[in-house]
Amino acid sequence: MMRGSTLLRAFLRSAPTRNANVNSASLGVSAVTQAPPTSRIDDRNVVLGWDATTFSRYHHIWLRDHCRCPHCFHPITKQRLVNTFEIPTDIKPTSVQSRPEGLEVQWPSSQPHTSLYPWSWLRHNSYDPPMARPPATEKILWGSKILQDPPTVTYAEAMAEDSRGLFKWLSNVDKFGFCFVSGVPATPEATEELSRRIAFIRETQYGTFWDFTSDLAKGDTAYTTLALGAHTDTTYFTDPCGLQLFHLLEHSGGTGGATLLVDGFYVASILKELHPEAYELLSTVPVPTHAAGEPDALFTPSTRDTPVLKHEEDALVQVRWNNDDRSVLRDLRPDQVEAWYDAIRVWYKLLTSPDSEYWVQLSPGTAVLVDNHRVLHGRSAFTGKRRMCGAYIGMDEYRSKLAVLSEKFAPDAVTQDTAATASVNGRSIWHPAL
Repeated sequence: MMRGSTLLRAFLRSAPTRNANVNSASLGVSAVTQAPPTSRIDDRNVVLGWDATTFSRYHHIWLRDHCRCPHCFHPITKQRLVNTFEIPTDIKPTSVQSRPEGLEVQWPSSQPHTSLYPWSWLRHNSYDPPMARPPATEKILWGSKILQDPPTVTYAEAMAEDSRGLFKWLSNVDKFGFCFVSGVPATPEATEELSRRIAFIRETQYGTFWDFTSDLAKGDTAYTTLALGAHTDTTYFTDPCGLQLFHLLEHSGGTGGATLLVDGFYVASILKELHPEAYELLSTVPVPTHAAGEPDALFTPSTRDTPVLKHEEDALVQVRWNNDDRSVLRDLRPDQVEAWYDAIRVWYKLLTSPDSEYWVQLSPGTAVLVDNHRVLHGRSAFTGKRRMCGAYIGMDEYRSKLAVLSEKFAPDAVTQDTAATASVNGRSIWHPAL
């Protein structure tokens, strides 16, 4: 099987050309069944007419910088080859043509250069004006009634070689923020193997894969028999751990130790509707945190962007809440102090509402995977020997795995349009993430 430069040379040799230079039309795009959009050149942009009333404009330099021919974009590594800084600032196409498979652009150069951009890719990346894109995966908010039908996959599904069950598992986490796995062998070895099915394990001060009881082997209340209120883990990291998988291996000689799950996005939605001022405070005031229970570790975030509710483009993307790990509150105005304490009282009341709390008594054989950026977890106090194991997975690693599986089982429109004729090593060069 060819790899690296050998495969690239073969790819270049096999690419048909319309002129002496290899162009991105050689990578292929699927044809559209209707008349292609209109295209014309003006002083600074190429203007596309999708229909009689819908237009997009693309700057000349932007188009040239995004050429995906094999000379400008490595089809195997999916990295740029074009030298952006050698593109003339006043570059302008010599001609454009609307082909069935995409927009063909001729560029001036010592050796004529042709680029071809798929229509689906251009529409997806329209910025002048931005065009509607397919909505992100729906987040299904839930309260205590989720106990009637919690998201669950079997161990056999999650471990199946075709990865369809793995996709179902991770998709459930994406939608609900958590998912159970039933039928897991009650051993740390099987649980670790299940964790690594997603990605490599994120090592922290608690180790890589952890297996613990209430012996205070680590300086954290998780290593006690005390009750733990709803919280997210590792708030003291600049980048809190993304996923947490845990599996109860044993609970003997005692009672209690029920597991608590709370959908932070659900609670936040109620807070926003009923108490918008409190929601605004928890979305803006940075909350310092720390981990200092181990003599050889002292963790604090290296950023001040640590509110309880973190947003991107007005959308809630992360809940960061562990009142036990909170440090001295000092990055707020004097007039915000009492209002902030009032806000967290409301937040706490909603978190601990019977409508929000989902209690479940885990047993050996059932693991649960939790999105630590969304779902808070806790437990009731217990007696006896309770042995728990599990691991952290980084959010980037989880998102990467889910994206790869989505390519296979639920590809986006651009990938569907281009994968058959523009894929190298299993990925389209026009993938929306590139």
